[in-house]
Amino acid sequence: MSTPKLHLLTLVCTALFGAAAHAQTNYDESKVPDYELPELLRTQQGKAIATTADWESTVRPELLRLFTEQVYGQMPEAISALDFEVFDEEVALDGRAIRKQVRLRFSRNGQSHEVSLLIYLPAAAEKPVPLFLGLNFYGNHTIHADPNIAISEAWVPNNNRFCISGNRADEVSRGVRSYRWPVERLLARGYGLATVYCGDIDPDFDDGFENGVHSLFQGDEAEKAKWSTISAWAWGLSGAMNYLEEDAQVDGQRVAVIGHSRLGKAALWAGATDERFALVVSNDSGCGGAALSRRRFGETLKDINGNFPHWFCDNFKQYNGREDDLPVDQHQLLALVAPRPLYVASAQQDEWADPRGEYLSLYHAAAVYQLYEHEAVLNRMSPAVNTPVYAAQLGYHIRTGTHDITRYDWERYMDFADRAFE
Repeated sequence: MSTPKLHLLTLVCTALFGAAAHAQTNYDESKVPDYELPELLRTQQGKAIATTADWESTVRPELLRLFTEQVYGQMPEAISALDFEVFDEEVALDGRAIRKQVRLRFSRNGQSHEVSLLIYLPAAAEKPVPLFLGLNFYGNHTIHADPNIAISEAWVPNNNRFCISGNRADEVSRGVRSYRWPVERLLARGYGLATVYCGDIDPDFDDGFENGVHSLFQGDEAEKAKWSTISAWAWGLSGAMNYLEEDAQVDGQRVAVIGHSRLGKAALWAGATDERFALVVSNDSGCGGAALSRRRFGETLKDINGNFPHWFCDNFKQYNGREDDLPVDQHQLLALVAPRPLYVASAQQDEWADPRGEYLSLYHAAAVYQLYEHEAVLNRMSPAVNTPVYAAQLGYHIRTGTHDITRYDWERYMDFADRAFE
């Protein structure tokens, strides 16, 4: 068989396999299997708890260990050798902002890895400001057309829409994702924005954890099986938080961590593991994020681990098609944020991310917030589209539209932050 025919056969087989896999995806609520969620207010030994002291001393540490070992993988070692260098600080955006660009330099055993943090702060602010911190997908320069944002030299996913090829960014892609980052609106409402390109921390492809910050922590193959890219991203967010606490123009007690899609998964894990984040926002984070795994609606563990084997640790793959054997589920991840404010959002047409499962996860997590005497009572029925609901420290909305983060979403997050930070 000639090479072109072999290539064609491969494409046909791949297409047929993809179609078959898609045909198995459940988007029918009536076909969601019966499931039983792990109990939130019970230890691994089966003992019921009823106080915040028991939650904090017993159940919370148990859940952090299980999510680390079975889902997200270990993070690199504690951040100790981290240097900051502000290489750009100027008035920007026609006088409305102070722009800062900061090199975060992670060092270990004589080696270092640099990550670039981009910050915009309201220029007229007379005191330290609250701030949203989130990762971006294609480089800091893509979130705004500001010509002075440094272009990342890290590996970048190819994208025809954004004219990115050869896995390298250039001027052509400047500002191509600005519609997802309403910088001027955030500034007008009194908030700062900080962002890091996720690929600066760890490139988003399965490289055996050789690149990014993992390059500083090389070990044997058994050790690598404990890593994950999502944990590396969360670890990088904590590194950025280290700097933000030191910046006198930022209110380090009012930093919200936010993320969309896979970066929403990272934001949730960062919020669970680092209690310095005062507010946690998940936007369309889906499977492995806010959505309950046991529902098997839309994207499943088999789907996500097959398509993105580097996102989670190797142990997570043993639960492909065996969701009921997983010792945790995502309502427990959300509960790890308690008692801090938490907002989860979905999109009506984003069935792959299971909007109903995202809401139910928040609904069940409310039990831990109630331990803290917050009136976190949600209706089991999902709210109407474009009708945000608030229950003490919890917020949720499902909007019209598809898998994206929009101006509508950001306005709701700022509304919620206004309440949380008052």
